[in-house]
Amino acid sequence: MSMVYDTEHPVPIPPIIWDNMGYWEGINRHELVFQRCKECGTWRHPPRPVCPKCRSFEKEWAPSTGKGAVYSWVTYQESPHPGFKAPYSVALVEMEEGVRLVSNMVDIKPEEISIGMPVEVVFEDIAEGLTLPKFRKVG
Repeated sequence: MSMVYDTEHPVPIPPIIWDNMGYWEGINRHELVFQRCKECGTWRHPPRPVCPKCRSFEKEWAPSTGKGAVYSWVTYQESPHPGFKAPYSVALVEMEEGVRLVSNMVDIKPEEISIGMPVEVVFEDIAEGLTLPKFRKVG
């Protein structure tokens, strides 16, 4: 795994491979897209070569509404990696499309996060060529 360095914290860069390239290209455009099976319409994330429902190899990158709800979450008081400045909150978000995405919560105190809380995606440009999707509370 490679790193992007700033003056204080090295940030790990997610590996970009053939199966997830469309996802990261969308993120860099500030668009959240997920794989969708062209045969049966099943949404899937993380990206993979074969539909888990119908076993088709036919897929497309379809736009997400960017909205979901917190399925689970945790706040790190100590960082497991120097690239992440603690404290910070990580949520498992169930998107309206039915897939789940792990990312950080922003613009909210940890004690204000709750399961079922509606959230929407926001994009943070970390470094040249590296944008990450994050989530904030709706409303």
